[in-house]
Amino acid sequence: MAEPFYITTAIAYPNGKPHIGHAYEAIAADVIARFQRAQGRDVRFQTGTDEHGLKMAQKARELGMTVRDLCDEMSAHFQAMCDALNISYDRFQRTTAPEHYTASQAIWRAMADKGDLYLDRYEGWYSVRDEAFYDESELVEGEGGVKLSPQGTPVEWNVEESWFFRLSAYGDKLLAYFEANPDFIQPESRRNEVISFVKGGLRDLSVSRTSFDWGVPVPDAPGHVMYVWVDALTNYITGLGYPEKTPEMEKWWPANIHLIGKDIVRFHTVYWPAFLMSADLPLPKTVFGHGFLLHRGEKMSKSLGNVVDPLELAETFGVDALRYFLMREVSFGNDGSYSAKAIVTRCNAELANSFGNLAQRTLSLIFKNLGGELPEFNGNSFQEEINLAEIQYKELAEGLIPLFEKMDFSQGIDCWMRAVYACNQYIDAQAPWKLKKENPERMKDVLAMLFLQLRDLAIAIAPVIPDSANRLLDQMGIPADERNLGSIYENTLDPYTWYERLRQSGFTLSQPVGVFPRLEMPVDAD
Repeated sequence: MAEPFYITTAIAYPNGKPHIGHAYEAIAADVIARFQRAQGRDVRFQTGTDEHGLKMAQKARELGMTVRDLCDEMSAHFQAMCDALNISYDRFQRTTAPEHYTASQAIWRAMADKGDLYLDRYEGWYSVRDEAFYDESELVEGEGGVKLSPQGTPVEWNVEESWFFRLSAYGDKLLAYFEANPDFIQPESRRNEVISFVKGGLRDLSVSRTSFDWGVPVPDAPGHVMYVWVDALTNYITGLGYPEKTPEMEKWWPANIHLIGKDIVRFHTVYWPAFLMSADLPLPKTVFGHGFLLHRGEKMSKSLGNVVDPLELAETFGVDALRYFLMREVSFGNDGSYSAKAIVTRCNAELANSFGNLAQRTLSLIFKNLGGELPEFNGNSFQEEINLAEIQYKELAEGLIPLFEKMDFSQGIDCWMRAVYACNQYIDAQAPWKLKKENPERMKDVLAMLFLQLRDLAIAIAPVIPDSANRLLDQMGIPADERNLGSIYENTLDPYTWYERLRQSGFTLSQPVGVFPRLEMPVDAD
């Protein structure tokens, strides 16, 4: 039976519509999920929305709405974004769902039973935007001497009764866990930051609020609602049926990857593991904190007027083009930048001109010169075919696949592009359009070889551009159950079994249709 693989995104805070940063994380998680499925693993992919807290209550008042109505409306926008971007999630978990209240109160009781919760008075700096408390030593000075959080958000002095979690008791346990599990925090730069933070000493954490009531009620503590991070983080096990010992909990927990933005790494690698330790639950295997997506090198903000709707980008350039650009352009884990010009330039050069042109030339030559019938392949003894097969194996089986396993998508796609370039060099050198008259049998070998390699290229890139790759594979007659990454290894070991089976099936190639149109710069582009 296939090994289970559970991946989650951070749940989005829906006090505004989705922006390109939300889309970036969802797309990256989807590429990982599709890549793991293509390796034969049984995958569960969860995303959702984080709907409690003061910001939601304030936004609802500002709009003259009930908080529940605002949550329903805004959560629907995030689910629509996922659907529009072809995100293959298995569950969209909302924190306002009844089962989430049950799970959050259950983990609270488990921490209370451990003796890790106590009632006290909180006085300190609080950021409404971050839903986070900060120590004086963490604050930075803004313009005019205004105090700001480490994220640059406004803070205000807050005094109220609060339940506290004994985070200070978990410093040594966390450091021991980090040392025993070096892959728990990725990339390495985030790991170093977290270790440094924990070694600096942990203070007990305020985990309830009384100044607003939009949240999960604290059990047996009237007037208190859970501070948003206890509630929000619990979503990862809510969808599995916690606190019941369900088959889903047994199968999927602990998660293989929590994919999150770098600004919330602390919450996922310090607070969440401590909560889980307190509740006697296993810790996730990896927390990966990716970088920010910048617009022409600038961080996006409403005040700068550079916040971009991801659905508008997808409408302008196409979903797969957007997905490809984001995974290709940005070194995953680091910050990256995008612009309309960069998207058009990258996708035209690589998808339209290189891979798209290779596919169109190959399939058109088979359709026009052979009536769409796949030729018998006898070219395995020619050095040119041997050389090309070796390049394809190196770049795909030994390059893209292990790099994608490490979530190094940009370098993995770079390997894929080298394989595409090798095929284009091969078709240019062999010139099958000339061989039609000079050596028609050799032409058949060349076209068969190109068909073989085109299949592998489409399968390898399908996690990134699923719609386009699958439309190409549909035209090629490749059965859906033969589009797994393992078939790339099999093609190298025995490249002719599937090809001969397809050829003998009577499949005939129809007039090929291009799947990678050239992009045009929008008139109003930046």
